[in-house]
Amino acid sequence: MNKSISSIFFLLLTIVFSGCTKMSFDDISFVDGASAPEKLSVLFDITQDNSGMVTIYPGGEGIAYYQVGFGDGTQALAKVESGGKVTHKYAEGTYDVKIIAFSVNGKKSEMTQKLTVSFRAPENVEVKVTADPANPFRYLVSASASYETLFRITWGEDPNAVAQPFLEGAEVAYTYARPGTYSIRVVALSGGAASTTVTKSITIDVPLKLPLDFETPGQTYNWANFDGGNTTVVDNPQKSGINTSSKVGRMVKSAGQVWGGSLISLSGPIDFSANKILKMNVFSPRAGAKVLLKVENATNGGISFEKEVATTKSGQWEDLAFDFRTINTANQYHKIVLIFELGTMGDGTGNFTFLFDNLRQSNSLDVLGLPLNFESGSLSYDFVNFGGANASVVNNPFQGTGNTSAKVGKMVKGAPEGWAGSFIELPDPIDFSTKKIMKVRVYSPRAGAKLLLKVENKTNGGIFFEKETATTKANAWEDLSFDFSAINTANTYQKVVLIFDLGTPGDGSSNFTYYFDDVRQEEKAADVLQLPLDFESSTLTYTFLNFDGGNASVVGNPASGGINTSSKVGKMVKGPGGQPWGGAFIELPQPIDFSAGKQVKVKVYSPRVGAKLLLKVENATNGGISFEKEVGTTKAGEWEELTFDYSTINIANTYHKVVLIFDLGTVGDGSANYTYYFDDIRVN
Repeated sequence: MNKSISSIFFLLLTIVFSGCTKMSFDDISFVDGASAPEKLSVLFDITQDNSGMVTIYPGGEGIAYYQVGFGDGTQALAKVESGGKVTHKYAEGTYDVKIIAFSVNGKKSEMTQKLTVSFRAPENVEVKVTADPANPFRYLVSASASYETLFRITWGEDPNAVAQPFLEGAEVAYTYARPGTYSIRVVALSGGAASTTVTKSITIDVPLKLPLDFETPGQTYNWANFDGGNTTVVDNPQKSGINTSSKVGRMVKSAGQVWGGSLISLSGPIDFSANKILKMNVFSPRAGAKVLLKVENATNGGISFEKEVATTKSGQWEDLAFDFRTINTANQYHKIVLIFELGTMGDGTGNFTFLFDNLRQSNSLDVLGLPLNFESGSLSYDFVNFGGANASVVNNPFQGTGNTSAKVGKMVKGAPEGWAGSFIELPDPIDFSTKKIMKVRVYSPRAGAKLLLKVENKTNGGIFFEKETATTKANAWEDLSFDFSAINTANTYQKVVLIFDLGTPGDGSSNFTYYFDDVRQEEKAADVLQLPLDFESSTLTYTFLNFDGGNASVVGNPASGGINTSSKVGKMVKGPGGQPWGGAFIELPQPIDFSAGKQVKVKVYSPRVGAKLLLKVENATNGGISFEKEVGTTKAGEWEELTFDYSTINIANTYHKVVLIFDLGTVGDGSANYTYYFDDIRVN
């Protein structure tokens, strides 16, 4: 080797050794966290030659090694490695075999198992076979006997299967692949050549009945196809939305007859005694596809009942409901018939391929109708928007006080039209025969926002009825009420129309974003004189007691507009020759409830800015028990809402009287300058 080569070799050695880092493998702290052994078990095997030779197989989890105590006092504990076994010769007798298992850190668990060693054939063999109630294809077996050491079982489905060993007191299980009749063979073994065999016959016959979800293992769904219909059970190709199940039915309608479809026969008649609504998940290639669901008698096709429902969605699962409430329950119906697009010839393409699943009975007809609470996972809430508004169903962003529901309607009012809104069409007319009060929960960005609620005929927009109500709260849920008492019940109304702030174009901002929920009907309650006082009742008498120059009455609203478009309002004229404290009061039959709020609000129309209103509440019999606040008007010739802070009122007292005094300290002259209007007295 020349000098230059040896120098290079030396350099390489230097680099290699200088780059090495000492590795340490003596950190075994992880061992300390190991748990004690778990799930200890043991199996015995014995030779059938009268030798008493027993092989012991200990088992468990988290085991480093075992110690086995044979229980016959012949020798010390035997050590067995994890996964190992040990053999020991026994004399005839019964022994307590002890298994002690150790983990890597020395923690231990132990168990004791009885071992019987006998050289006579087992006697009194009893085998218990039980079907799993949760799975008709799964069976459980346990056994007991005298003089046996262990059992071996074969289940009768696979002739080449190796017998499965188990001990007395244990339970073994097996799941069959398909229906049929099987012989379960249990052999009881001792240490002698003779054994005892018990055979049990089982028959697995899974009845085909509703619900049909195509998920039962081993079940055969024998569809009979006719005239171009072809139904099979397939893996769900559209796991989404309301149906993520593994298996579904698929019907392909090909050329044949326009009534092409499929039928399946159930094991017994359908019980229509209580649940007369049939429901089914359907995945259609297009909206408007018709689905005929028919039930027939097993032998007489003339005994049948059918309903047809159209899909409302394209390319997604939906739940269709078929109303069988008028079915003749004296008849029996065993067959389910499905026909898609009755009256139209199929072509076998994707346009005539339908999926269906979860055919079941229900006692609820989940159809679109009032109340509208937007909570159904199967219904479609299809709003039709107009004029720049956009309504949709969303998660409730203000879930809590006033509305804890999960889903609500949302309307964003954009440009350009002041009448922009949305409507939803119901399949059946609204029944106004008894319930003539409509209510809607509303979450508005501001108080005073108006909601017009309108119902219309399905085909004639000239047949309608509407009412408008203003919100009284900002950024809080409240329940608005609409009196439809005057509606013409001879007409039919299928559309529900919502317009917020009619007359004002929206800008799509949060100031024109509204939430609504629980559109519903209620019967009109008997009118009771109480807060809020809105003077709209046609049955109540608003009896004001006037004093010292004040004169209050209920009149038609002379200045309808702005924040007050109601029909009736209160009017106070403060006349001459009275006192500076002239006013009026009205007495309520029940005390005012201040538990939920301690602000009193009143809408006021004043002839001038700075006119004062004293609002006072008094006890029914003791005028010394009272509370009052005075607020000045800030507007002239238009409605405004005044707020009176009653936060310090003593709610231990009761207050029945509402007292109104305008311009306390000034004598009125009865002119327009001393004429005031008031409305919507309420606690907030």
